[in-house]
Amino acid sequence: MQTISILDSHTGGEPTRLVLAGGPDLGSGRLSERLRRFRDQHDQIRSAIICEPRGSDVLVGAMLVEPHEPECSAGLLFFNNAGYLGMCGHGLIGAMVSLGYLGQLAPGKHRIDTPVGVVHAQLNDAHSATIWNVPAYRHHHQISVEVPGIGQITGDVAWGGNWFFLVSQHGQEIAYSNVVQLTDFTCRVRDALEKAGIRGAGNAIIDHVELFGPSSEADSRNFVLCPGRAYDRSPCGTGTSAKLACLAGDGNLVPGEIWHQQSITGSVFEASYQFVQGAEGETPNPRVLPCIRGQAHVMARTELLLDPHDPLLWGMR
Repeated sequence: MQTISILDSHTGGEPTRLVLAGGPDLGSGRLSERLRRFRDQHDQIRSAIICEPRGSDVLVGAMLVEPHEPECSAGLLFFNNAGYLGMCGHGLIGAMVSLGYLGQLAPGKHRIDTPVGVVHAQLNDAHSATIWNVPAYRHHHQISVEVPGIGQITGDVAWGGNWFFLVSQHGQEIAYSNVVQLTDFTCRVRDALEKAGIRGAGNAIIDHVELFGPSSEADSRNFVLCPGRAYDRSPCGTGTSAKLACLAGDGNLVPGEIWHQQSITGSVFEASYQFVQGAEGETPNPRVLPCIRGQAHVMARTELLLDPHDPLLWGMR
């Protein structure tokens, strides 16, 4: 019976399942190459770890691997119930706190290897980490799509480690009690984007939709639809990074100024940015380096058992 060792945490309500041992042998090379091997040759392992009955739609996986880039403290491959992620902000915060709990990372700054490049992260204390994400930028400014049953929706297409469609004018109540309606709304928007051929750079699919609304406790409250039909319980690290790029492009946030992004569940990320060198004069799509601080808490340490006689060995997918 195969065993997979895991450590579960949550970042602002969004769970991260850190895979410590027992995963597939993905060989060496860049993490983007190993992620492709994971997807092409071992996808059933992803499903067994994340999908029911061992997991759930909301889980995000982070597989701990040897880094390829020099001077990195760890390498991480991110995945969920629908597939694979280039980066995951809440997942990296959760992994940092988890590795600190295990004694594998000391407090302080670290370089972490990911499929989208090296990111910098700091373990602040037992329950807090700060990440400096990959450069974020806006690809399309105020592009409109006709959504069946809803009408015309206008938003920005931006990259923050994943591709997002960010919408502020949507007529929806951003409240935890309204998640069913919000999920349906954002799924319709995402389907309409794909049907209309609206994509990110390199013809990349826009697999995240982010709605914003007012908050009495932060600068903004969001609802983020992730790949599949799961929504982010945290303020979403890559989504907050994409938001920073849009704020910078609109001149609504200056470098170093703090932006408090609240999630649908009430948790908050503290975010700011600096311009990528030479990008300060770029409008309306400057490249920015996002900095995001959040809290995470370790929840469980266990072993998953993969019984070859189990008819649902590879999960429900």
